[in-house]
Amino acid sequence: MGARLAILMIDRYLLGKDWIIMSAPPRVHPRNGETVSVIGAGRVGTALAVALAAAGHEIVAVSTVSNRDRVGRLLPGTPVLPPDEAATGDLVIIAVPDDVLAGLVRGLAAAGAFRPGQLVVHTSGAHGLEPLRPAEQRGTLIAAVHPVMTFTEFDAPASAGAGPRASAASPSLVAPVASLPALLSPGDAGPGAEATRTEDVTFGVTAEKAARRRAAKLVTDLGGIPEWIAERDRTLYHAALAHGANHLVTLVNEARDRLRDAGVDNPERVLRPLLQAALDNSLALGDAALTGPVSRGDAGTVAGHLAALGATAPGSVPPYLALARRTADRAIAAGRLRPADAVPLLEIVQAPRERV
Repeated sequence: MGARLAILMIDRYLLGKDWIIMSAPPRVHPRNGETVSVIGAGRVGTALAVALAAAGHEIVAVSTVSNRDRVGRLLPGTPVLPPDEAATGDLVIIAVPDDVLAGLVRGLAAAGAFRPGQLVVHTSGAHGLEPLRPAEQRGTLIAAVHPVMTFTEFDAPASAGAGPRASAASPSLVAPVASLPALLSPGDAGPGAEATRTEDVTFGVTAEKAARRRAAKLVTDLGGIPEWIAERDRTLYHAALAHGANHLVTLVNEARDRLRDAGVDNPERVLRPLLQAALDNSLALGDAALTGPVSRGDAGTVAGHLAALGATAPGSVPPYLALARRTADRAIAAGRLRPADAVPLLEIVQAPRERV
């Protein structure tokens, strides 16, 4: 019989290629397990709740500030309760914004919501165990369990050209097929959804020895792979992920905008194969994947780029310069660009204060 699952939802993230629309609960595959509570009915909390339900856990309570409709749609029949009343699970997952995490845990601990023997985890990438210490003082085990995956919310597309939106009046909830496999079979997916992929997402886990076994079991129940992160390395770990994923979104959108400025009607079609190849090659080859004018030391070409950007989109010049400098440094260190050949290029891309 599936484990009972209490969901306390204080709305962490508002929840495409590689995304599945979760418009209805998935088919449940019963599995023995402990009772679970998830605090936060935003993008991450809801995705985890649906995945746990698919793994055989029973959702018995939800606490949410603003997502009652979402809970009713994705977890029909689940009671909505205040957080301290819903925190009855043997496992408590807290998926709330980073800045409110510590205060929420302190409040729940002061209210007597935690009990000895529970495992209390949060899903923040930026924090380690410190925000959970008040729960630990109540006799719980604690762990930081962060899914290394982006979560997005968008309206169900009204046309083929529709895409993600920052907010929506009646959003469709989606989860990455790579991170939460088998939430829906391909036949259940909504319009535009792709077949489920088999790759598992990594979860960055920080836990002391007593909690490691149970934290690892949570990750495997979610279909993921645990990557153990030391408490002292948690901030650096999260900075690396934010730098790679969040800044990638900005970089791609900068490229799309500049292609539109150049008269390209469908920049997505132009960029997709190039960016996919660059990503695959960089992950497989490291700095050996570098190509383009900076890696060749083509100072004249880079100067032309800067002139065109300055005339059309001056705001794009500083990030271009910063990335060109870092690319040149890495190309030199990797032996892709000889230092002597890099001199004219470095004179162009150096920071203005360095030119004096």
